[in-house]
Formats: sequence, structure tokens, C-alpha cells
Amino acid sequence: MDSTLACLTAWMPRQRWYATKGRSPRLRMVSWWDFEPAGPTESVSDADQVLFVRTYLVADDASDPAVLYQVPVVARAAPQVAADDPHEIGRPDPDLILRDGPYDDAYAQVLLSLVTRGGTAIGPGSQATGHPAAAHDERQRTNRVMTGEQSNTSLVFEGPEAMPVICKIYRQLHPGHNPDIELAGALAAGGSPHVPAAVGWIEGSWPSPGDTESVVRGSLASAQEFLPGVQDAWRVALNAAASGADFRAAAEELGIATADVHVALARLFPQQECTPAQRDAVAAAWNRRLSIALDEVPALSPWRSDIEAVYATALRLPWPALQRIHGDYHLGQVLRVPGRGWVLLDFEGEPLRPMDERTLPDLALRDVAGMLRSFDYVAGSLELERPDQAFAVRDWARTARESFLRGYAAASFVDLTTVAALLTALEMDKAVYEAIYEVRNRPAWTEIPLGAVERLIAGVSSPSDRG
Repeated sequence: MDSTLACLTAWMPRQRWYATKGRSPRLRMVSWWDFEPAGPTESVSDADQVLFVRTYLVADDASDPAVLYQVPVVARAAPQVAADDPHEIGRPDPDLILRDGPYDDAYAQVLLSLVTRGGTAIGPGSQATGHPAAAHDERQRTNRVMTGEQSNTSLVFEGPEAMPVICKIYRQLHPGHNPDIELAGALAAGGSPHVPAAVGWIEGSWPSPGDTESVVRGSLASAQEFLPGVQDAWRVALNAAASGADFRAAAEELGIATADVHVALARLFPQQECTPAQRDAVAAAWNRRLSIALDEVPALSPWRSDIEAVYATALRLPWPALQRIHGDYHLGQVLRVPGRGWVLLDFEGEPLRPMDERTLPDLALRDVAGMLRSFDYVAGSLELERPDQAFAVRDWARTARESFLRGYAAASFVDLTTVAALLTALEMDKAVYEAIYEVRNRPAWTEIPLGAVERLIAGVSSPSDRG
């Protein structure tokens, strides 16, 4: 096992989903479980010998608290695997090679079987159990790994006449039921046209990394209908803004879809009145984020008192009830599906927040504020590329925001004028967070959230965008 950990220690820091960048891993094995190979394996060659298909649970003590990772692997006979295999993890001994599981058909097939047929894989103090959400489709599918993901790994399964399926493997594990499974599954079961059909999920139990005498339960993977050949709303909106295309009807339809999902979630899950303690917690988060931003983004300093005034105004007014929400809502989380309209994805919430926080009821207006900021980012990114078109793209963003809010207000039956101050405060908080993010990661883009802060303070957007 030490040789396996040595291979993982060298390999994991190069993966996009590895969280502790810039530090050397300090890995320890928490547990593992094995699967029986299910179906043909064609990832390297028909002659390859599969020695085992296993998922390791590995804790990294380089961060505090430790991060727990799910690392699926396929072990094959080393002499039969190409020396330049791009998905090799390492060779614990000369006769064995470990491959990154999602890139190997042997793992892909047992994953699909577990999530669509059910079953249980068992290891030391741990297990993984599949929970199909629909009748199993026996038709054969090929598999491929989606590219570009940061914190998870997703496999797409496609075949002639079979419904395409996407299965998301959660690389970082947390106790609790992932809200993407809980919320999207409930919406799909309730008949919402605005989410993909649910296929199933995998739940696990394992020894706690901090106390191996206790056992925790959490989500390992989720599967749902895959919608091929479509664009996300960010790309659709960016193309529309760049070409000057009228986006008002599409934005209004997006507002309606967003409201429909919020109304459904309020019906499916309990709502609660916002208590003084909860308001105080939100206010503390606003002030904490602003304090960090003032230290890291000096350009915000002249607006400090104005930003605080925006927050204070929101805190003096009544707040709506709290409910389950998307939690990380922006144009990249929505697909434009021909004949179906807007479809919402990824109900995980903010991935850096603890799972227990992501599953708490929140303000539905937080999702609305996130989408308003996303429209502003479309315009802001184009302004950076084409300064001569600044007026046109800024006008595009204004009309998109107006149309989105008009659709949302009509379908949610919410009078947005009564919550305008709260929506402005939530958008302000989002812009302050963005300023921190951009100065750390994309300094050239910092002017996008700074421009939003200035407009929100000046009230330029308020009369037209909050109607």
C-alpha cells in the first residue's frame, strides 16, 4: 500500500480537481472497495488483463481539515500497457500499472452498472451502493470523459437509440447528501421540464478521516440525462451580445424558467421565515467579505461607506422566507435545448462551502443576483475585447437584465420593487466577492466587478433593472 500512496502522491497534484495547490501532499489511505469488471474492456487493447477495479479513499493532511478524495483506479498487467499511456497513475511494482479509472472502460462499465442497476461494493469499513432512479436501459453505450471540469470528473455514455447519460464522479467527498442529487432529482420526479431526467446516484459510507472509529455517509456520484449538441447560456448570451442580436425574449424565458424552479423547490421542500440570527449571519458574511476585499482591492476603498449603506438599507427592511435554491447560479449553469427551452444544471451550490451549509434554506434572490452578475460579465468581457463597442454591449446587458427580471417577477408572483434593496445588496456582495477573485486570478478583469459596484452605488441600474 505504501507504493500505491507513493504513486498517488506524485500523480494527484497534477490533476485539476486536486485542491491543495502549491503544497506537497501528505496522503494516507482511509479505505477502498473493489468492483467486479462488468463488460468488455477496450481502453488499451483487447489483450489487456484487468487485475482489479478499485476505488481508493485517500485523505490529504496537507490541508486543515484534511481533504478526502475519491480515486477510482484500474490495475492492469504492466507489460501490456503502452509506456506513454497518458492516464497512467503509476507502477507500484514492475508487473502492475494503475490507470485513472474514468479513462478506462473497465471502471466506466462498472460505474454505469452500479448507478443504473444498483448493487453494493464493499471494502474495509466502507461501501458504495447504487440507487437507480429509473428503469434500467439495457442498450449498450460507449463512454468518454468530459474535459474542462475543475472539481469533479464526468463520464458521458452514449449509444444508438439509447438515452445519453452523464455520470458525475465527486472527487472531493463530504458527509451528507449532495444537493445536486437531492434537488435535481426531486424536480425531475415532480415533472419539471427545466432539469434533466434523473438516472441514479451512488451513496457511500466510510471511516471518518478525522476519527476512524466513526463512520460517515455521503454522495459518491450522480447520473442524469445528457443533452448533447447544445450550448450553455453563457455561450448563447455571449454570441448574442457580440453580434448585437436581440436577447430580450430569451432572457425573459430564462427568468420564467428560474422562477418556475424556485416555485417548485418551495413546494417540494420546507420553507422557513428568516430569523434575526440568520439575518445577522448574512450581514456578518457581507461585512467579512467586504473587509477582505478592502485589503486586497484598494480601488474599492473610496466606496466603502456607500457599500455599507447598501447593506444597511437591506437590513432595515422585511426579508422573504428562506427556501432551497440553486446556490451557484449563473449563465454557465443553464443549457438552451431546442424544443425544450432553458434547462438548469449543477445544483451542488458553491463547491467550496461545506455540504451542511449548501443544503440550508437560503434567499431565492441570491440566485437572481447571481444571474444578473452573469449578464454583466457577458458585457464586461466583451468591453475588454472591444472597447469601441462598450455602449452597445452595456445596453445589451441592461435590456437582458430587465427582461430576465420581468420574466422572473411574472412567474414567481414576487413584486420585485418590495425587495429591490435586498436584491441590490446581494448583487453588491457578489460583485465584492468577484473583485477579490479577479484580483487574485485575472487582474485585467477586476474592472468588471468594480464597474458593477460603481453602478449599483450610483443607482443607474436600480430604476430600470428592478422593475
